[in-house]
Amino acid sequence: MSDEKFIEREERAEVVDPTTLINNVNARIQNPLHGIPQATLLHQVEEFVAEKGFDEHLETAAAGQFETLPLLNDEDRNWIRREKTHKWHQPRDLYLTVVLCSLAAAVQGWDQTGSNGANLSFPTEFGIPIDDNAPNREHNEWLVGMINAGPYISTALLGCWMTDPLNNWLGRRGTIFFCAIFCTLTVIGSGCAQTWPQLFVCRLLLGLGMGPKATTTPVFAAENTPAAIRGGLVMSWQMWTAFGIFLGFCANLALKDVGSIAWRLQLGSAFLPAVPLVIGIYFCPESPRWYMKKNRYQQAFNSFKRLRNSELQAARDLYYVHRQLLVEHEVIKGSTYFSRMRELFTVPRVRRATLASWVVMIAQQMCGINIIAFYSSSVFVKAGYTTDQALWASFGFGLVNWLFAFPAVWTIDTFGRRNLLLFTFPNMAWTLLAAGLCFLIPDGNSAKVPLIALFIFLFAAFYSPGEGPVPFTYSAEVFPLTHREMGMSWAVATCLGWAAVLGVTFPRMLTALTEVGAFGFYAGLNIIAFIMIFFLMPETMQRTLEELDYVFAVPTWKHASYQGGTYLPWFFKRYVLRQKNAVLEPLYHLEEVESITVFEKGVGH
Repeated sequence: MSDEKFIEREERAEVVDPTTLINNVNARIQNPLHGIPQATLLHQVEEFVAEKGFDEHLETAAAGQFETLPLLNDEDRNWIRREKTHKWHQPRDLYLTVVLCSLAAAVQGWDQTGSNGANLSFPTEFGIPIDDNAPNREHNEWLVGMINAGPYISTALLGCWMTDPLNNWLGRRGTIFFCAIFCTLTVIGSGCAQTWPQLFVCRLLLGLGMGPKATTTPVFAAENTPAAIRGGLVMSWQMWTAFGIFLGFCANLALKDVGSIAWRLQLGSAFLPAVPLVIGIYFCPESPRWYMKKNRYQQAFNSFKRLRNSELQAARDLYYVHRQLLVEHEVIKGSTYFSRMRELFTVPRVRRATLASWVVMIAQQMCGINIIAFYSSSVFVKAGYTTDQALWASFGFGLVNWLFAFPAVWTIDTFGRRNLLLFTFPNMAWTLLAAGLCFLIPDGNSAKVPLIALFIFLFAAFYSPGEGPVPFTYSAEVFPLTHREMGMSWAVATCLGWAAVLGVTFPRMLTALTEVGAFGFYAGLNIIAFIMIFFLMPETMQRTLEELDYVFAVPTWKHASYQGGTYLPWFFKRYVLRQKNAVLEPLYHLEEVESITVFEKGVGH
């Protein structure tokens, strides 16, 4: 029986109230079994088992639907109960997947900071010095910026957009393996480069590994992980990326005394976490969902059996994903890679999500975090540090950046994505401005060096629980399920593309504007980003799929005018004039929305 006929038969069996929002296609994808009577559902399971060749597992597949069914034995019921009472008791292969995905994030972070310490040496080595009295200094500063920005240029222009075809051809594991190979060989090549063009090419090729890895790894982790523990993985990408950044600073510090080849080892050291990723990824089960998209159901079931505690749970999740894929196929059939890309900007609901994700992603570069992540050692040297002191100060920045990522696990779903950003951006602005103004302190003053470090560390402490984790979490959940992979490619390309702009321009900016002007410029960009977030970014915390569709159905101009004309006057009356009787008229009336889905942190991936 073809999938089309199977869809038609199952659709006739569904009883849906047309007066509600239950027809929402995204909700149907997330919860495809809603409203189907038990007897009908069991009959559909029998048809599925016969069609896909699982006759020997018929009883298991049927039992996986309901804990109350009489055909469940006590062991089956125990496994289902333990999903809630012992949710962290999971198979070894599942935890192996989580570890490897965390390692992939650490590789991403280490790749970003390998050049930080190398910036102190490689320009002179390649005859492109950027010292104060160097000839052709202006030209050389642009070259050094281009070399540093190389991975982000190729990621934004090509790497992120390779995600869809690579996943289609190679699968999740194959794509991560492909990326890990690039992240291994290119950093070794960087360390062995004999000219700056060779180094630049190696850095460009590194971006082909960084881009697809950043978009594929969270998807791979979420598709393999039960819903009960998926939420904790949403934050893990940013947290372990921050840990990788910290490890990169540790390597820079550890290798500082090895002589003239220090910069080569600092660049090449990023291969250390990439090698176990290359070796280990194929010990993980492939995504069952990817197998099912390729109609390889037996292999999908084998993967599920490795990722779940019992065959009962594996069979249940196999059928559930199967029904999701049927609805997805119905919704997106006829669409192409380029039509989905076009719809990011032409379909109103998707266009508003595209705008919101663009705002939050570009804000990550506007806040100035990467002028520290890319160039902190150079900045500290200009502040009067020795090379050793600069590397120690960069180590401190990396440590603060990682440690303050942990509170975000709690705050992101307590204070909300939007509120976190509205609180942290003004604080990032004043700390960055203060760090810049400290450069005006005379060189002989002993307070200059520690004050600059203090304000940069405070800046990192405000960044890590706010603009650090929010962009990827937010962008992953605002797009409809039908456009989520394409939307995330757009979001990551936006983020890393503007990181390339920052990487190229900052060395020249540091000379043209001086340290005070450069830091002041990015402090001003923090204020502009704050305004953009206030007017253009809706809150998405703990929203179901139906509620998200409602939120992004509100026109952008209406959302912006509400923030400026209703919320702002209320905030002034309530918190400035202390009028406790001030009433805020809500923009959204979510009580009108009927949801068949529930908020699940991690559903975005």
